[in-house]
Amino acid sequence: MSSPNLHPMLNVAVKAARAAGAIINRAALDVEAVRISQKQVNDFVTEVDHASEQVIIETLLGAYPGHGILAEESGTEHGAKDSDYVWIIDPLDGTTNFIHGFPVYCVSIALSVRGKIEQAVIYDPSRNDLFTATKGRGAYMNDRRIRVSKRTRLSECLISTGFPFRTGDNFKQYLAIMADMMPRMAGLRRPGAAALDLAYVAAGFTDGFFETGLNPWDVAAGSLLVTEAGGLVGNFTGEPDFLEQRECLAGAPRIYGQIVPLLAKYSKFANVDDKLRASDRVRAVSASTKPNADASVDLYARSTVAEFVDEPGEGEAPAVAAAPAAPRKLTRIRREGDASAK
Repeated sequence: MSSPNLHPMLNVAVKAARAAGAIINRAALDVEAVRISQKQVNDFVTEVDHASEQVIIETLLGAYPGHGILAEESGTEHGAKDSDYVWIIDPLDGTTNFIHGFPVYCVSIALSVRGKIEQAVIYDPSRNDLFTATKGRGAYMNDRRIRVSKRTRLSECLISTGFPFRTGDNFKQYLAIMADMMPRMAGLRRPGAAALDLAYVAAGFTDGFFETGLNPWDVAAGSLLVTEAGGLVGNFTGEPDFLEQRECLAGAPRIYGQIVPLLAKYSKFANVDDKLRASDRVRAVSASTKPNADASVDLYARSTVAEFVDEPGEGEAPAVAAAPAAPRKLTRIRREGDASAK
């Protein structure tokens, strides 16, 4: 299925992403010649990041000089400071992969309008894969409509994540998370580029994704791709207001509903009661709703809440330990038309 005519703002973002991708591909021909500096331990930036970011900003502000910019390398020093329209840019997500010649990296560009993500582009220059989404118009990969995975059992799922790598990160917690998660799924992968991980969830290549320590430019574009492809995005407790919270969970609705109870106890936003009642609150997310072929499916705009009643498959570990006998309390999200919201 071909994508509809691109929104004018999305068209400009695609042009910017491809220009950045051309810079990245040229540099990849001789990656050992690329100048590298270190922002902090294990956190690298290259001249390619800066050149990519510069051409993206020039392209966007050339078309929309009154818009704001939030970019990984230059922050908010470019563009208007008080605009309702803010472009959120990661010029090269997966820099560590890039400098090793490991071909998993991408350009990520999103447009936030009054705090809501409305346009998204993720471009993988090494494969020439272009992922796009406009709020309410679905998600596309290379002009073909994409949807999240149809799998419903966590034991059959391939989940992607990102490992901690900075000094001060909670390595022990991530080991505990992996010990909880890995026996319950078919496989856990760490590709190394969160934006591309989210695009792959949207395309159904993986069934879910989770990671902590993320910034808005890592997840802004990917979050819209996932929701427009019929998936759900939130923090580890299942709350949708995650863009500034540095933790992200995304997946097909039924898989999302099975992962939230596993991750909720590791969220810095969950209090003791939240952790104890996680299974009751968020098994809530159900796949009883199927994505409409023409409408967007968005965590902030549609009801996906009903009690999750599937039993684990044979040999599958239960998603959560048995909760104390008590009345179950379900959170219900009401449909609010086409309202949108990281």
